[in-house]
Amino acid sequence: MRNFSELTLMTRHEAYYGSTSLFLITMIRKNNLLLLFGAFLLCAFTPEHLPPKAKPNKIRMSSSCEIGTYGYDREFLKKHHVEIIELSDNNSKLILVPSYQGRVMTSACMGDNSYSFGWINYNLIESGVVQKHINAFGGEERMWIGPEGGQFSVFFNKGVKFDFENWFTPSFLDTDVYQVTAKAKTSASFSKDFSIENYSGTIFNGRLERTVKLLMPNEIVLLLHCPIDDVHVVGYESSNVLSNVGREIWTKESGLLSIWMLGMLKCSPDVTMVIPIKEGDVATLGPKVNDNYFGKIGTDRLKTEGNIVYFKADGKSRGKIGIPPLRATGFVGSYDSKNNILTILECHLPQGITDYVNSSWVIQENPFSGDALNAYNDGPLEDGSQMGPFYELESSSPAMELASGKSIVHVQRTYHLTGNFDSLDKIAHQVLGTSLDKISSAFSK
Repeated sequence: MRNFSELTLMTRHEAYYGSTSLFLITMIRKNNLLLLFGAFLLCAFTPEHLPPKAKPNKIRMSSSCEIGTYGYDREFLKKHHVEIIELSDNNSKLILVPSYQGRVMTSACMGDNSYSFGWINYNLIESGVVQKHINAFGGEERMWIGPEGGQFSVFFNKGVKFDFENWFTPSFLDTDVYQVTAKAKTSASFSKDFSIENYSGTIFNGRLERTVKLLMPNEIVLLLHCPIDDVHVVGYESSNVLSNVGREIWTKESGLLSIWMLGMLKCSPDVTMVIPIKEGDVATLGPKVNDNYFGKIGTDRLKTEGNIVYFKADGKSRGKIGIPPLRATGFVGSYDSKNNILTILECHLPQGITDYVNSSWVIQENPFSGDALNAYNDGPLEDGSQMGPFYELESSSPAMELASGKSIVHVQRTYHLTGNFDSLDKIAHQVLGTSLDKISSAFSK
């Protein structure tokens, strides 16, 4: 189904408005009260691009925007946060929350009444309860640091067993408020100083800084090397900086840190993640895909065809995959065939550098043999509970040795596109190396 093509929308709206207009004209002649009722129906059923069925929350909203739209999410967040920063340019908009570490909570490409792209954990935010291990507020782009597991982990205290009971998200990545250092109509900047001890006992005194800016249409055309005619798009770039503000040099012997970007997005049986990879010898470039994070993933959920990896994003089975740095092209994406939404994540990966942190929950033989790109599908845990459901697209910077005062920078861009199917298909071919039909049919059999 290509629900978001402009032709389909125009046909539906014209048919609806035509029949409704006849109804109203008739009612004018009969009864003013029925006229009022007919007008109410017309207003109640005209929001653009509503998403699939979403779980309602308990808060009474005064906004006319329906749940699942950008306007609804903006009002919901305003009810729970002192400060929300909105970047906008015409109908392209996004929401940043300083108390959630300056993360991008959600975005839209067609204004308040259009689809809200980020997954938001309404129940957790509404409850006001601080969770023990992680506060999964949601948000389509957040800045973390790695590694998560191993002898240099910053999520496990020194010497403990690698299990969920001992896993804790550092507060500066989870609950701390970030300082707003700059704010304009289409950009905002944040910073946070931190001190953290890794599993091996090394203390890091660092600073995180990030600037998020909306991309203008002409910039998107140049960056994607594609025309965006007949397409609605919101694109934004985040420049993320990790600095050593302490006196000690960060070395491989005592552990290194990396910038780790993650984004929670709305899953459904109609969403498939897609990752183009570089072809070549396994001995030279490493495996095409690593699916050992939470156990092997079956071919009904993960498959590789040539230089394209397809991964199901239905939120029904917990699994994670990684792409080694020499295989990664710097692009990962997804396609929602029901809503005709193409999402593309782009990041800059330094050529030839292979030192990426290994986040496996074990003591590692090679702690710098990690992946550059990741994708995650949420699913129930062993006890039946579930954080989401959602899916995640992720990227990481290399792990770099840093002297005092030195920094590493990781730039990531996110694009959400919808509109004319053929135009979207050309973009998918150009950027991801495959067609929308192939993505949507990858697991149809």
